Amino acid sequence: MDKIELGLKENWKQFTLLIIVNAFVGGMVGLERSILPQIAEGEFHLAAKTAILSFIVVFGITKAITNYFTGTLANKVGRKNLLVIGWLIGIPVPLILMFAPSWNWIIAANVFLGINQGLTWSSTVVMKIDLVGEKNRGL
Repeated sequence: MDKIELGLKENWKQFTLLIIVNAFVGGMVGLERSILPQIAEGEFHLAAKTAILSFIVVFGITKAITNYFTGTLANKVGRKNLLVIGWLIGIPVPLILMFAPSWNWIIAANVFLGINQGLTWSSTVVMKIDLVGEKNRGL
């Protein structure tokens, strides 16, 4: 078995891939936040800003809870497996958003998105830390 080398220079390809994955994860949330308020008003006739922004609150709470358990889950199932599970959980989100018959479906999609983000974002951050090694963590 080859010796494992830690460090950014030694693992720049994997590190770059994880940065790209993080960009996709963040992009999904950014895209949703720019579109859903307009959908709330136009499609579901929601006027109250609190109702319109309820998807952000649900997403945030779900992601926070998922973040809390991600470390333990990563140790049990492995970081890569957890990343894949996170993406699988995120697959129905665009479909739910496209075909949602009511605002409650949008909220449900954000529960899935919060779990997806909690697993994928956290996993890739931890994987990047693992790649550089303990002595090279931080700035």
